[in-house]
This record gives sequence, C-alpha cells and structure tokens, in this order.
Amino acid sequence: MEEKRLAYRMYFFVPYNISPIQQAIQPGHAALEYAMKHFENSDFQNYATYDKTWIILNGGTTRSIPEDPGTMQELLNEIFVFNQQRVETRVNHAVFHEPDLNNAMTAICFLADERVWDYKTYPEFFDFIINKMYPEAAEQIPPQNFLMLKKQSLENLKGMFPEYFIEWKAFLGGEKNLFLRELLKGKKLA
Repeated sequence: MEEKRLAYRMYFFVPYNISPIQQAIQPGHAALEYAMKHFENSDFQNYATYDKTWIILNGGTTRSIPEDPGTMQELLNEIFVFNQQRVETRVNHAVFHEPDLNNAMTAICFLADERVWDYKTYPEFFDFIINKMYPEAAEQIPPQNFLMLKKQSLENLKGMFPEYFIEWKAFLGGEKNLFLRELLKGKKLA
C-alpha cells in the first residue's frame, strides 16, 4: 500500500509595520532565499511540486533586540534555540533583510507539513486523548471532570498522560512538528 503524501505550506512572519504590499513582497524574497538554501530537500521538492501555498503571519516589530517580546528577532531566536538542541529534526528556514529598509529583517520562512496545521486530522493532545484513546470513555466522563481536563495546559496533560503524549508526539511527526505547532499557535494573519 502506498504511503499518503503529506501536504505542505510555507509559513512566513513579516513585520506588522510595513505596508500591506510589502507584507506580500517580502515573503517572495524569503521564499527565494529558502529555495536557494534548501532546493534539494525532499520536503521542499514535495511542496514546490504539489502544494505552493503561502501563509503570511504577523511577526511583530523589526526591533533587533532578541529579548524584546513580539519581535521578528524573538521568533528567529526561538527557531535558532530549537535547532541548536537538535541535529536531525532541525527547522529549515530562511530570512530576508531588506536593503531599502536599513537591512531590517522583513521575512522569516519555513515549511510545515499538515500535521502542524491540520487540527481535524491531527488534533490537539486533549482531543487526541479523548477521541483516539478513550472514545467510549468520552461519553462517560462527568462534565466537571471533562472541563477540568480541557482547561489543563499541554505541560500538565503531558505529566498526567506521559505514555499518550509520546504516542501523540509521534502521531504529529515528532519534536519539530510539535515545536512548529506551538510557534504558530495564536499568530494572526498579516
């Protein structure tokens, strides 16, 4: 039986404080940088052949102080820190600095497969536990217990159900996809 092909999207973070047309142009520059760096990568080849979808997100400000929350630099640092801790599950990415804007960072891009963004097929951990592991128990859980579990953070649920967390993480495709899912959570379109 042939293995299902994963769908990919290219995600971009752009500054909120550039014009809407520039928010559309800068990802093009970053995509070309990505293609030059990762042309032979099979995920990129798959994406470029079949998918070609861009998702452009608000990346915050262009301030270059890494510790400042809500900046493009903070997002890039999160990727760098993740990549330093892993060898085989690195997040391939590209960055573009616009010469006409005093070399400000104007786009960050990376690929994510459907396990990162398709919450219906690849649900959040709580829904995975309820729907995949305990389908018959979901109807038996008293509403107050269900709500208590639903309000738990991912870290708390991970501690409560460690064996299922390992299975869910594998279901999502591993550490990289879990990291990207958390990185994208709550981000708004540019």
